[in-house]
Amino acid sequence: MKKVCKGLGTVLVLLVAIVVIRASGSAQLDAPKAPAPLSVQPSESAERLGKAISFRTISHQDLSQVDTGQLTGFHQFLRESFPLTYAKLTVEMVSEYGLVYRWQGSDATRSPILLIAHMDVVPVDPGTEKAWTHPPFAGEVADGFVWGRGTLDFKQGVMGIHEATEALLAEGFVPKRTVYIGLGFDEEVGGVLGAKRIAAHFAALGLKFDFVLDEGLAVTKGMMPGIDSPVALIGIAEKGYLSVELLVEQDGGHSSMPEKETAVGILAGAISRLETTQMAAAIDGPAREFFDTIAPYMPFGQRLALRNLWLLEKPLTWKLTQKPATNALIRTTTAPTMLEGSVKENVLASRARAVVNFRIRPGDTVQSVLEHVHAVVDDARVKVNPGEGAADPSPMSPSDCWQFDLIEQTIREIYPDAVVAPSLMLGMSDARHYAPVSEHLYRFAPMMFTDQDRGRVHGINERIATGEYAKVPHFYAQLIRNSSLD
Repeated sequence: MKKVCKGLGTVLVLLVAIVVIRASGSAQLDAPKAPAPLSVQPSESAERLGKAISFRTISHQDLSQVDTGQLTGFHQFLRESFPLTYAKLTVEMVSEYGLVYRWQGSDATRSPILLIAHMDVVPVDPGTEKAWTHPPFAGEVADGFVWGRGTLDFKQGVMGIHEATEALLAEGFVPKRTVYIGLGFDEEVGGVLGAKRIAAHFAALGLKFDFVLDEGLAVTKGMMPGIDSPVALIGIAEKGYLSVELLVEQDGGHSSMPEKETAVGILAGAISRLETTQMAAAIDGPAREFFDTIAPYMPFGQRLALRNLWLLEKPLTWKLTQKPATNALIRTTTAPTMLEGSVKENVLASRARAVVNFRIRPGDTVQSVLEHVHAVVDDARVKVNPGEGAADPSPMSPSDCWQFDLIEQTIREIYPDAVVAPSLMLGMSDARHYAPVSEHLYRFAPMMFTDQDRGRVHGINERIATGEYAKVPHFYAQLIRNSSLD
């Protein structure tokens, strides 16, 4: 027995030693090179962004509801604001209101790159206009910010790309590889008429891009517990999407004589089961790459757990599911969002309806989510109807390649204190439509993002600091320059 105990003790000591050794050694950031100067005046570019905000390019599922005059007016504004870009780049209209630019490179042997953005914005919720510090479509520059709908999502990208090309052209810069720019006009409602058709246009031309860069994740500040430095996140994939209608139909009647089980009660039970029995969580794919990358910069306790997933994955997975942000990173989320029942308090509902929204992590699919819903609901009285717009998660782009390294290098040159990591975009973007024309789809918006900014995207008082916006043209210009290096 003593030998057995001694042997177990030795194994335990070795196990502890392995765990500690794997967690030892934190990482330090190397100083990046300084970016080349760019002749963009911050005050002037901020004013131009403000003017861009004044165009109410609001997207709707039904194109007939779109104020197309705002889009064509915005097109004309771009043409007038960036004369060199429109004089020296080939510009064409695709799918009525989408814009495609081609900046011919000097080396025809190199594959092109593609920068994409979207001109449309979400509407302002009716009745909230007076809650804004500055009117949402005034585009005012005040108190160190540009205010208005689209400053974060995503006219700052549209304008930043144009500012970069205009300044580079003024310098006489010629890229080695051809640079394409694609601007959609319906990203906020799925990108089917804009980005999807632009991508089909590129495919018809036989184009393949070395990489595509879209909006998406950003440089976060104070949002990563244990890391004081900013953390820049590059989306290498995005979650899929599925809304499911749950419908129960029964005879109605007066609430004074209810059946043993009512339509509302049956529906409530189905929703409760779906919330209680969630799809499995897993630290893999983009989430695993994210944690592997940031682990060296974490405090010892977190670093110990993240570098020893072979031993601690199950308890760490449970821990991550306890917070909404990290839970969404590692599992397909289940969110009941809509409920309908009786039209009156003393009338039994003859029709009870709910909508449950799922954001699907890589590894799951629309089909596997539907199978999960049927298995968990497990009640023939509850009809399960998948909604429109369902999409599987996007393909996962590699992070161990020169394309990712190039974007990382450029981020570090503009944000020298930032830790750069691959991650998963929890929402959907236009990038997924470009999978047929590139295997390297990345999602990054060059802006500093704090927890306070989270509610401003699509919300009240959307704004961007003028100092932060000044970095946007520098990022895109530096990316174009870096893509021309040997």
